[in-house]
Amino acid sequence: MKKIPVGIENFKEIIDDQYYYIDKTELINDVMNEKLVFYTRPRRFGKTLNMSMLYYFFSHKEKDNAYLFDGLNVSKDKETMLHQNQYPVIFMTLKDMKNRNAELQKQQFLSLIQTVLEKNIELLHSEKVNFITKKRLESLVNNQVTDIDLQNALYYICVALKQHYQKNVILLIDEYDVPLQSAYTNGYYDEMVDFLRNVFSSALKTNDALEKGVLTGCLRISKESIFTGLNNFNVYSIMDEQSSTRFGFTQQEVNELLNEYNFLEQKDEVKEWYDGYLFGSTEIYNPWSVLKYVLKAIQSKPEPESFWANTSSNELVVNYIKQSDQVLHDEFEILMQGKSIIKDIKPELTYRDMDNINNVYSFLLLTGYLKIKRQVNKYTYELIIPNKEVYEIYHQSFMDYFTEYKASKKNKFVEALKQEDIVQASTILVSLMKKSLSFYDNYESFYHGFLLGLLDNYQVESNREFGDGRLDIVIYPEIFQDKAIVIECKHSKNADYLLKDSQEAIKQIHDNHYLEGVLEKGYQDVVGYGISFFKKQCYITKININ
Repeated sequence: MKKIPVGIENFKEIIDDQYYYIDKTELINDVMNEKLVFYTRPRRFGKTLNMSMLYYFFSHKEKDNAYLFDGLNVSKDKETMLHQNQYPVIFMTLKDMKNRNAELQKQQFLSLIQTVLEKNIELLHSEKVNFITKKRLESLVNNQVTDIDLQNALYYICVALKQHYQKNVILLIDEYDVPLQSAYTNGYYDEMVDFLRNVFSSALKTNDALEKGVLTGCLRISKESIFTGLNNFNVYSIMDEQSSTRFGFTQQEVNELLNEYNFLEQKDEVKEWYDGYLFGSTEIYNPWSVLKYVLKAIQSKPEPESFWANTSSNELVVNYIKQSDQVLHDEFEILMQGKSIIKDIKPELTYRDMDNINNVYSFLLLTGYLKIKRQVNKYTYELIIPNKEVYEIYHQSFMDYFTEYKASKKNKFVEALKQEDIVQASTILVSLMKKSLSFYDNYESFYHGFLLGLLDNYQVESNREFGDGRLDIVIYPEIFQDKAIVIECKHSKNADYLLKDSQEAIKQIHDNHYLEGVLEKGYQDVVGYGISFFKKQCYITKININ
């Protein structure tokens, strides 16, 4: 039985070491029809593996590895096979360019360039490479470069490769937008945009030595004019039919995988958790998570979990939750109820656009956190959460944020009750409810549980026989001389009943002698509150012993 290739991004390693491989070599046929092409897909959808595959197919230095494609889909296309191992190829991945400042980013880019030169060391000694080009390459090797030299480095190497091999070059750049994301996060975005604009302009626009250019990334970034003036530059995102099955797994591919490892009975569970992405009009599974699921099933037992969440901190979702106003917060809750929302989508974004909360749904869609259910008009779509795995990311992000928010507010809430400041206590409680999930859980036991969760580090009794009844909540102070708090909860059928129900709760505290029961335990001061709830509104009424 073949091994499961979790985290293996080298095409040769997968084939040679007999890992299970889902054939995506028809992407090679697609690339043959392009001059410059850019594929955008969410993270962990096989971009780097596919770029590695392109390298091994086209590179003239990999002729000894031509067997890797024996029996694969591309081998059936005689026209495409004529191009196998016929070109000088540069393959770079920028996925590790996540440094805290622009200078470190440039140093790492130079290191990547030097790795390319190391793999093509023959260029430094070639009699076919002219003197000026060779000197430029030597300066790159010797770290004697200006920013201009670094920005033109890919162009210099392409020129040298063509001079030496008399063939145009295929340039593969993987995860091109990772440096931009890091620059946005760390505050040097404009400088990184300028740098990459010049890199891509020289390598892709003004490069007569270029045969083909292939780029991958998560987002289509063109508004910064990084790719200004590029003709015949085609971009295929998750919204396009072209190459829609080349990244991620189709239903048939997942069924074959599950059947191979005798887990076909779990196909409905796998679909519920990891299907739901729509590339063009094709339903696509998250390949990383499906493979992790099968590997875990082999090692122990089939059990779904949010594997994708563990590959990143999911800062995108967390940041939007933290920034959200009440409208956005409520829309997220609607999505988490399995319902859809209708939103305008911008297919082209910049990381600077993340500052605009109106672009939240475009980012979430293009990065895999939402799915198109249907197209309403040219730029408007009905959106839903793709599957249970992504739902868990939203849910955990909300819970983590609410836990943090609750910790900052709960002591102030209890202190306001002790000080008998009803306005302050009401303000804090409403803000906590608005940050929590969910107003759809609109029943009395939910609010009772909500308050208990808020008071989790206090000495609390709940639903205990007390006085002449069963009280909802009593908060005991650490010392007998401090103030105890009694709370009775009511759920109102609408907002008009909040005052009446709060007063009814106070009457219940009075009639059942709850305050007296606390004093009988030896506490010297006690205050009671009737709190009525409707959705995310509340009304607090106070009672003291006269």
